[in-house]
Amino acid sequence: MIIAFEGIDGAGKNTVVTALETELIAREVPVARLAFPRYETSVHARLASAALHGGMGDLVDSAYGMATLFALDRAEVAEELAGFDRDGYVVLLDRWVASNAAYSAARLSQDATSGGASSEVVAWVEDLEFRELGVPVPDLQILVDVPDSVTAVRVADRASRDASRSMDAYEADGGLQSRTLTAYRDLAAAEWGSPWLVLDNSGDRASLDARIVELADAVAED
Repeated sequence: MIIAFEGIDGAGKNTVVTALETELIAREVPVARLAFPRYETSVHARLASAALHGGMGDLVDSAYGMATLFALDRAEVAEELAGFDRDGYVVLLDRWVASNAAYSAARLSQDATSGGASSEVVAWVEDLEFRELGVPVPDLQILVDVPDSVTAVRVADRASRDASRSMDAYEADGGLQSRTLTAYRDLAAAEWGSPWLVLDNSGDRASLDARIVELADAVAED
């Protein structure tokens, strides 16, 4: 199965993915893992990174242009991930298509969903990635839910400790992060694309760990 982890910058997706991966490996479940954007290996992701750091003129101003670059990054490995899924691996993805939907809706100040229907840009992302580019639909999507006030502190602290993790245009925009979190919550409530699970990573690590163990048990038994 394919499990996609979503959340705004600083939510702790990597921490949660690592915890679930460890639990699954302990149960001898084969795991494949990948994080997006793939800045070190994908030309599309590198172009997006350059834009986010002011190096591509006004490209960063286009929500559709940036979303297309991130979509093409995923499309490059879509068949490989589908192959892992067919071979019985549990595929863990740190960001997937919902990230494009949430951030694009937030950038254009659209409600991600309304009355059970996707907004214009969310519907466009869905058509581009799942239909035109053939990116696999995840079996489960997990929102790592943390208030944007908490994630802002985490991102700033990370940037101050690691020069290679300087804040990009999206991370530095507090209003964007807040709107994106709302979009993510709307997508999760609407079960956009596939079933969703919401994990609170805002403080109580013991509670989070217990839920990850429960999730690993369910995945291992599936």
